[in-house]
Amino acid sequence: MTSTITCTSGDTACEFLSLIATPFDNNFATDTFFASLGSSFGLTVAIAALFCLLRPYNNIVYAPRATYADSKHAPPPVEKGLFGWIPPLIRTKEQQLVDKVGLDAAIFMRFTRMLRNMFLALTIVGCGILIPVNLLAADSSAKGVPFFTRLTPLYLYGGSEVFWAYVVAAYMFDVIICFFLWTNYRAVTRLRRAYFDSPEYQRSLHARTLLLTDLPKQLRTDEGIVKIIEEVKASNEMPRAAIARNVKDLPELIEEHEETVRMLEKHLAKYLKDPNKLPSKRPLCNVSKNDKGYTKGQKVDAIEYLTARIKELELEIKEVRESVDKRNAMSYGFASYESISEAHSTAYVARKKAPEGTIVRLAPKPNDLVWKNLRMTKKQRNWQNFINNLWVVLLTFVWIAPNILISVFLSTLSNLGRLWPAFETNLLAHRQWWALVQGVASPAITTAVYYFLPTIFRRLCMSAGDVTKTSRERHVMHKLYSFFVFNNLIVFSLFAALFGYVTAVINSSKHESAWEAIVKNQPFKSVIITLCGVSTYWISWLLQRNLGAAVDLSQLVKLIWGSISRRFLSPTPRELIELSAPQPFDYAGYYNYFLFYSTVAMCFAALQPLVLPVTAFYFFLDSFLKKYLLLYVFITKYESGGMFWRTLFNRVLVLALLGNVVIALLVVAYGISGSHWAKLAALGPLPFLILGFKWYCARTFDDQIHYYQKGKAMRDSEYMAGSEHKKRKGDRVGVRFGHPVLYKSLMTPMVSAKSQHLLKTIYSGRTSMDDSATVAGYSDVYMDSMDANKPGKTAGSAPFEIVDENHMDFEHYKHRPEFGDEAGGDGELYGHAQDIIRPGTPGTMTTMTRTGTMDTYQSRNRSESRDAYGRSRSDSRESDQTKAAGETEYPRGYHQTPALREHSPAGSDFSTDAGRGRFTGEQDHRESLVASAARMGRGPPPSETSAPFAPTPGGYGPIRTPGSTPGEGVGEEETSYDYFRRGRNP
Repeated sequence: MTSTITCTSGDTACEFLSLIATPFDNNFATDTFFASLGSSFGLTVAIAALFCLLRPYNNIVYAPRATYADSKHAPPPVEKGLFGWIPPLIRTKEQQLVDKVGLDAAIFMRFTRMLRNMFLALTIVGCGILIPVNLLAADSSAKGVPFFTRLTPLYLYGGSEVFWAYVVAAYMFDVIICFFLWTNYRAVTRLRRAYFDSPEYQRSLHARTLLLTDLPKQLRTDEGIVKIIEEVKASNEMPRAAIARNVKDLPELIEEHEETVRMLEKHLAKYLKDPNKLPSKRPLCNVSKNDKGYTKGQKVDAIEYLTARIKELELEIKEVRESVDKRNAMSYGFASYESISEAHSTAYVARKKAPEGTIVRLAPKPNDLVWKNLRMTKKQRNWQNFINNLWVVLLTFVWIAPNILISVFLSTLSNLGRLWPAFETNLLAHRQWWALVQGVASPAITTAVYYFLPTIFRRLCMSAGDVTKTSRERHVMHKLYSFFVFNNLIVFSLFAALFGYVTAVINSSKHESAWEAIVKNQPFKSVIITLCGVSTYWISWLLQRNLGAAVDLSQLVKLIWGSISRRFLSPTPRELIELSAPQPFDYAGYYNYFLFYSTVAMCFAALQPLVLPVTAFYFFLDSFLKKYLLLYVFITKYESGGMFWRTLFNRVLVLALLGNVVIALLVVAYGISGSHWAKLAALGPLPFLILGFKWYCARTFDDQIHYYQKGKAMRDSEYMAGSEHKKRKGDRVGVRFGHPVLYKSLMTPMVSAKSQHLLKTIYSGRTSMDDSATVAGYSDVYMDSMDANKPGKTAGSAPFEIVDENHMDFEHYKHRPEFGDEAGGDGELYGHAQDIIRPGTPGTMTTMTRTGTMDTYQSRNRSESRDAYGRSRSDSRESDQTKAAGETEYPRGYHQTPALREHSPAGSDFSTDAGRGRFTGEQDHRESLVASAARMGRGPPPSETSAPFAPTPGGYGPIRTPGSTPGEGVGEEETSYDYFRRGRNP
């Protein structure tokens, strides 16, 4: 449809409205396509070649997983050659992906391959049917028009029967999509059942634990949780229950402590950048808004103030931790069974019952919980969701105006020339150059803006009431997808058509009735004309996605940022360690992009069939490149066990429906007369068939995906016979599902070793290097903790942690919870998953053994042989040496606070070897006495009649019988109130 606005010369406002009505000019269509194809292909090849050259010499950037992971999770080795990374990708199959990188990553790759194969099949159908129809059935007016325009249905005769080809194509498109979805739904179900049967899941505590929220006040006790579970009547087994406690303002205090530590580290890094030439002025900072001892906005000495502030916060945290008890219970709690089937059966039966108004669901991993949202009531959660959705809608509408300007001027530069005569002269003089700009600039700017959207939406969703981080990621993906579809299809592609139609109706209504003006201007045809005009832009945009895939592979952003930060930004030791750590994979962002690319392709498949092979090529390339990134570069920070699948399935059905809507618009646009009514009626059943397919898949597969067992749990006789001797007394669900702020060790400010000698001169507080440090006034009593690896040397310089220059990488700190949990999927990547339970032997790992002072890792032998990635051979599951399961003890009565951190200015009972991240306190010195002794598993098992703490020969310590835990009384249940309130003698 041409513009119906007639403008006089020099009327800029009128020209602007005319451009909005008809923004897309296809005179550059062919040039724009080839410019996008050439630039995208050329830059992709160049960046891929750069990756092949740099990869063998930079494992920290291109293979961090292979460098740091244990033997179970380490990817296949890669040769040093330029193309040595390709054969391992071809040989690695899906089950190996599950074992190496987890089920979430494996399902991501399966989804990518599904889209690749699906669009290959759609390309055969779409291009094989629609392109010949559009070329052969076009009327005489198509002569002389650009080739890409001839591929569209714009020049088909309205009364032609060739439109039946589009009806047939719509059915074939839906059949292909549903076939691939059904095939992969079955495969995902198979993967989930295998995941349930895996040793890791069977040994995990969360697999047999229930999360209960919205507990009524009268039932906020351990016994109340048991009562609610009994109402479900899904199992005869009595669960172990633990009500959550009010942690008061501990989360805010710990968050402020971490921010203060990082701030102090930044000031020290800048001030001590050149130890031989300190700045003339000491750094200053503003006082904390929570510090009432200073005037708001007052400037103080940063080093002195922040160190003192850290000490104050640690003392306050310690006091709050000691005051936490169970008298102020929260509205949520946990119930743990002795078998997975019992827990899943109860969750399945209770999913619709809501006993006592309580929501009962399977518990996620402890590190996946959003603790601050668990205490929300249904009313609060609904209100937060409403506010969050309101912000999303506001952001969506705010973006409409910039989006329109991009669609009008950047996607069609000739429109800008109509408002700017000087630019139009230059545009006509350098046609090829501006065609290149038009093909690259608009998609590039759009991509740059959308690069930040996932971060914005994630921040919005943090307060939306999600109880798990993985569910929050799924909601982020959902909101991103809605935003993209609305702004890019409804606004970017259709706004011009709607605006032009309204303008035409207004102009026509001056000479005829409103109804005649509405019918005369053919609204559906104007929409189809506009969509055909913008189709070339979307082909160019999809071509540039190949360049984005190559940029992801090359890790250019990480390389450039790492180089800039090291040279110009004075990074702290902590920042350097985090910079070398594996980065989490953004599932929400990548899934959204994949779905949006697919939606664009399906919406334009009938109007410009070339969009299908372009999309298929992108997924063919990315199905290969993303596999390398998941195997060697990225980690899954929060493993959901493949729970993204149902959300993805629903979105693919939505894009299939949108494709059907566009074909229906095409049929309607060319006249509703005669056989066109039959064509439209033939398309009518498609939405109902898609909804029926969704219902069938949900009924057939969903329960198998979500639940290990349905109905009432039946325990086999063998398990029942041995259950009396295998009571999982070490589960202590109240401890392992306790809020992290109760046991989390606090951060210690890190300082580079090259500046260690200056600490005494720049900090007037106590350090371990001070000769005047005393205890109770006697200088000959105080002694620094000795470094176990360097006899005669102190272990550190409280209140700072000294980091050697050659230790500022993730390799030396991956077993520290503050680093390993953030960059290792809760430590699972390094063989220290917190949720794994291996009861029955004193030397095996149990849940929550790596939190702060509650566990002590034995140092590894640094002289062991290492593989091509520098990974120690001892980094395997079999060689993980941790303390006995029974020795992981939570504070008795929940009142004994663990030492806050190593080198705490508030005082501590241990020190650390900062360079190796290894605890070297008194407990560790005792372990050194038996470091070379035979493993406990090789000794004779204790007799069944032995006491829970039988002394070892020589009296070095107790041998714990299977199932024993420090402080546990024989036969005492852990669900009583007194259990948590009193200290117990061993």
